[in-house]
Amino acid sequence: MSKPLPYSMKDVHYDNAKFRHRSFFKVITQSLFTSNLKRDCVSCSTGKFLMVLMIFGLAYLMLTHASPAISVSNGVAKRITTNDEAQVTVGSTRFERFWRKPPRLPPRFSPDEKGKTKNTSVRSEWIDQQQKVKEAFVHAWSGYKKYAMGYDELMPLSKLGNDGLGGLGATVVDALDTAMIMGLDEVVSEAGLWIEKHLLDRITHKGQVNLFETTIRVLGGLLSAYHLSGGEQGMNRTSTGPRPTVYLETAKNLADRLLSAFTSSPTSIPYSDVVLRDSSAHPAPGGLSSTSEVSTLQLEFNYLSTVSGDPKYGMEAMKVMEHIKTLPKVEGLVPIFVSPQSGEFSGENFRLGSRGDSYYEYLIKVWLQQGTSRNINFKYLHDMYEEAMKGVRHLLVRKSIPNELVFVGELPYGSGGSFSPKMDHLVCFLPGTLALGATKGITKEKAMKDNLLTFEDLENLKLAEDLAKTCFEMYSVTSSGLAPEIAYFHTEEYYEGGLDGGNKSSEYVNDIIIKHLDRHNLLRPETVESLFVLYRITGDQKYREWGWQIFEAFEKYTKVDSGGYTSLDDVTVLPPLRRDKMETFFLGETLKYLYLLFADSSVIPLDKFVFNTEAHPFPIKGTV
Repeated sequence: MSKPLPYSMKDVHYDNAKFRHRSFFKVITQSLFTSNLKRDCVSCSTGKFLMVLMIFGLAYLMLTHASPAISVSNGVAKRITTNDEAQVTVGSTRFERFWRKPPRLPPRFSPDEKGKTKNTSVRSEWIDQQQKVKEAFVHAWSGYKKYAMGYDELMPLSKLGNDGLGGLGATVVDALDTAMIMGLDEVVSEAGLWIEKHLLDRITHKGQVNLFETTIRVLGGLLSAYHLSGGEQGMNRTSTGPRPTVYLETAKNLADRLLSAFTSSPTSIPYSDVVLRDSSAHPAPGGLSSTSEVSTLQLEFNYLSTVSGDPKYGMEAMKVMEHIKTLPKVEGLVPIFVSPQSGEFSGENFRLGSRGDSYYEYLIKVWLQQGTSRNINFKYLHDMYEEAMKGVRHLLVRKSIPNELVFVGELPYGSGGSFSPKMDHLVCFLPGTLALGATKGITKEKAMKDNLLTFEDLENLKLAEDLAKTCFEMYSVTSSGLAPEIAYFHTEEYYEGGLDGGNKSSEYVNDIIIKHLDRHNLLRPETVESLFVLYRITGDQKYREWGWQIFEAFEKYTKVDSGGYTSLDDVTVLPPLRRDKMETFFLGETLKYLYLLFADSSVIPLDKFVFNTEAHPFPIKGTV
């Protein structure tokens, strides 16, 4: 909150008397006619004569001291002096300094007003880029609508649909809140009406789905759409589509079936797969669940409990986190597998890439979601997050050679085993999460001004900025300007020649190693997600510039003329080979984060919303 200005509204309403300039003449006359001198002087004729003489004398001086004319030539102000004026000023030079009116000062703005002025210029500067992202979304949606409407994903080269996520029309639901945020009412209407007409029937009759993927994409998308369309007195960013309750009732029906993954398990760790039509669940082949999957359900189920008034959803999901709190860890780090049968971790593979990533993300986000109602019951999440980030810095962070890029590696055989300089693109979620955890969504400037940052927070912010730089260089080091799925880093212990990204002009061509099987690009969002968060928190324009470079590479190499965008097989060669698949998260996450990166900070502000791992925003309690 801005500091109050050093005066009250009473001062302003009182004829602005404290601040409006009044002439010397007005001051003298006002004093004469309001003082005892007035009563004394007017009682005698001599006094009257002297007072009239003084008034005329003052009037003469004021009239002869007229301001000189000013002309402006080539931006430079020049004084124009007439002959008559010259005669006056010769005799009055020594009085000029005394009589001269003070210069008129420009208006002073409060800090809030200054910020609004600055935001306006920034908004106009990046409006073209924001519009280009919106156009890209429309192009992606048009291909999906034309060739794959109702399917989970579009195959843009084949012009076909694919049901790889259980057949719930995942792209429709994943893309809906992006369209709402962008103000694309036609897309909102098309997606919303499809959901109203078809989705409940699909949920009732479809077979097996993955608990994690269905929760983050479909349940998360429905709940975000509920809020953004005006549910729970939400933002109401659209005037088209069905009533908000359609999204909420569909979400409840889906969640009731997904709950079987929790209730069927003998422990607090849910099974990974659910059969929707009969509300049954079973473990994945091999019996283990991914740690990240069982711990990335809580934002969605907690919010559903809030808006439905039924606590059962949040209670089941939070049992997972409460159970993991009791399990042994290595400096806050957890293995990537956990058993629903025993409730124990399995193996000693520690990493922040696949199967580990969003466990760490949800520790801080579920705590943030509680907002003003945060209490001792949720403090353990923040404590676990802080311990884990210390463990990351101590055990997993290294620098490459020769140029010292900061990266996060893996410990595939435990803390006592060898270190692997491997970093998935998925790990690029971490810079944004670190920044969010440090400032809790407010700007770095405000957090520092209010003395809210601990030493730990400052360390995490520095790591966030260093890692964001590395994630961006994973793009710029390749021939296409797009990042591979996995990169390795040159260290003293590890190097393989002949496996660079193809861009020989990159300063980091010898730091980043890209193996042949890792060169694909799936249109992933993690890097632009972190650029968005870091721009909002630091205000550093370089994050927008980096995001724009990435977007231009997507436009150049992944856009399909007939509609949609496609994944790539190899980002190190030109032209890159294409894979014929548009992931749902390209519309649900990648383009949403790019749009928000170029948007004003008042659009889905980070101190009022928390994004689930699929970029669906939920309101923080007590702020919206």
